Amino acid sequence: MNYEARTIGGEPQQVLTDQTPPSHTRRNIIIAVVVILAALAIAWFAFGSGKKDAAAPGAPTEQIPSVTVIVPGRQTVDRVIAATGTLAARREMPVGVAGEGGMITRVLVEPGQWVAAGQVLATVDRSVQTETAASLSASVTVARSDETIAQAELDRAQQLVDRGFISKADLQRKAATRDAAAARVKVAQASLGEARARNGRLDIRAPAAGLVLTRGVEPGQIVSSGTGVLFRMAMGGQMEMRAALAESDLLGLPVGARATVTPVGSAKGYKGEVWQVSPVIDPQTRQGVAQIALAYDPALRPGGFAAASIVGGATVAPQLPDSALQSDDKGSFVYVVGPDDKVVRRDVKIGQVSDSAVTIAGGLQGNERVVQSAGGFLAPGQKVKPVTKATTSATTTPTSSKRG
Repeated sequence: MNYEARTIGGEPQQVLTDQTPPSHTRRNIIIAVVVILAALAIAWFAFGSGKKDAAAPGAPTEQIPSVTVIVPGRQTVDRVIAATGTLAARREMPVGVAGEGGMITRVLVEPGQWVAAGQVLATVDRSVQTETAASLSASVTVARSDETIAQAELDRAQQLVDRGFISKADLQRKAATRDAAAARVKVAQASLGEARARNGRLDIRAPAAGLVLTRGVEPGQIVSSGTGVLFRMAMGGQMEMRAALAESDLLGLPVGARATVTPVGSAKGYKGEVWQVSPVIDPQTRQGVAQIALAYDPALRPGGFAAASIVGGATVAPQLPDSALQSDDKGSFVYVVGPDDKVVRRDVKIGQVSDSAVTIAGGLQGNERVVQSAGGFLAPGQKVKPVTKATTSATTTPTSSKRG
């Protein structure tokens, strides 16, 4: 505060002076603000009236967007089923001991080796059986000698019976002796044949031509009929994939359907065909098995995992690019441009999907004008300017995997 000395009533006194800014400064600020607001108002009215004047009667009041539409038509589409499963021998043959068994002396084959029918896979010690066979062979010789003697005595008796030196009863006994000797020869021969057959079954032989898959025996091992499987073979080297399929995929899958099998870790596919479809469904997994026959290849290892694409028939249906499809909580849909060039929502059912197109299982006939892309920026009932894009119809388009 400032004080000023003044004389009041003849006496000097200190009076408080007013420090309020001059009123003309505040007035100038208010005037400037009013001028600015007035200028903005004039400009707004000037531009607004200019736009209204520019909009001549009959001119369009909104911009109509141009959209690309396609007419999908209908194509023949392969029904391709994707599946996984394991590789196995088409006809696996377990090979064990057919005879008495004994000690393995030699193993003559290795896994991965091709063998012929009846080829010896392993040999069993037969020293005892060989001596037994020799003894039986000697028994046959003795029996034949007895038969020869009995026949000679019978012949002499027949010469003497007419002269009365021997009775007919003695002749009959000699004939019986000869018959008994002949029977003993047959018994000895049968015993020898049995021994030789048993010796022949000592060797482990291939029941049919094929590929040796596993070997479970080594020299010195004692084996018998209860030992179990010594070798596993694939008959003819034929392989298969046992593909696990859903119940719906098995429906209508024909025997002879073409398939391509790709083992895990390999980029190469192997051609095959379905040779058997499971007649039953597993009640736990709700799946069945389709067996795909494959030619032998070293890369197809039984027990390995593989993926398969099976062509299970064909259907005729429209196809669209993935960009034309949209989805919300109500499902999948596309935008169709009607005769009045207005956008209409069309709910569709998605079939199978490939890298190039999506099969429409229901909702389209194929002759509609479908918005190819940018459907997310449109709304039902909106008027558009359709630009038709030419489409190339394929005769057969393979598709795979299902889309929700």
